[in-house]
Amino acid sequence: MPVPKRFDRRPPERDDTRINERIRVPEVRLIGDDGEQVGVLKRDEALEYARQRDLDLVEVAPDAKPPVCRVLDYSKYKYEQTQKLKAARKHQQQITVREIKLRPKIALNDYNTKKGHVIRFLTHRDKVKVTIMFRGREVTHPERGEMLLDRLAEELSELAVVEQRPIQDGRNMTMMLAPSKALMATDPKAVPSEAEPDAGEEGSEPPVVETAAPAPAAPDAPAIEPEAAAPEPEPAAPEPEAPAPEAPTA
Repeated sequence: MPVPKRFDRRPPERDDTRINERIRVPEVRLIGDDGEQVGVLKRDEALEYARQRDLDLVEVAPDAKPPVCRVLDYSKYKYEQTQKLKAARKHQQQITVREIKLRPKIALNDYNTKKGHVIRFLTHRDKVKVTIMFRGREVTHPERGEMLLDRLAEELSELAVVEQRPIQDGRNMTMMLAPSKALMATDPKAVPSEAEPDAGEEGSEPPVVETAAPAPAAPDAPAIEPEAAAPEPEPAAPEPEAPAPEAPTA
């Protein structure tokens, strides 16, 4: 069963531009389709002038005395205006503000993770609001939060500029980072989104060392087996001793 559409209570958008018979003034200052002024004419004469050229009479300056009207193709004019508006919106750059929250006693691994998030936001050309949250007696030592924010800004100096210095608002301390000009000039796809941890930092994984695999043997070459060792000769059995000769009897 299809889901029914929600009832839209907004009034439909209406075009307030007055054209042709919607123009109610007795006379107008007419501009022809070639951009030249025709002069001040009666409204009916201006309408007949537009109909002879198969165009529309459009009121372009209603507050003038007399109002200024122009002869043109109104549907084509509206289409061109819509395309210009779309092109202007396409070239507009929208800046999104992201927020990262830290604690003054944050561990090193958590700090590196949050720092990677900040780098990812900056490479996507977003502003980052870094917030230090104080709890309990931590609020009596705001210098710890300021040191943490200064450290983050110094480590990201190549990617970000400090748009707002650390300020304290109640139990929170905030700092605003914006992408640097060098980062805005580069392609966001060409910049890595995550920071690679240094080998000396705690919690970073050791680098993976790749070893070259041995070259495979030629398919036609027979496998070479190691030569078998020659068997050791068995020791010869001892020969039986000859019996001693008997002594002659007297």
